Amino acid sequence: MANTEQVMRYGLLAQGARLAFVEMPETHMYQLAALIGRLHKEIDKLTAGNKPDLPVFVAECDNLEVADKTVQVWTGLDYINELEKTFAAIRETEYPLISLLTEIRALQAQLEQWYEEAEEARAL
Repeated sequence: MANTEQVMRYGLLAQGARLAFVEMPETHMYQLAALIGRLHKEIDKLTAGNKPDLPVFVAECDNLEVADKTVQVWTGLDYINELEKTFAAIRETEYPLISLLTEIRALQAQLEQWYEEAEEARAL
């Protein structure tokens, strides 16, 4: 069961001039950073015409107070769900895209379980 005192961290993502934060359980932040790094490493190997623009993982922090309301703050699960939709929509014929989708979906499943356990712990 999830610890009732969940420690969250925020990953800062930059995509061009746009910034966004992703709120993740502390225990899963390294996976987000590693996943984005892997996607960057593999994106140029895709031959599909609809390759997504990927953000750069810039930094992470413990606390967050956003002064600029144009900066988006995602929950980890919402961000990973969007990432999964984006990669699932790629029409790739040459590169084994399923390996990238498998990594995205593995983190997605872990986050779903984490949020379920956190909700159960709050209900106690």
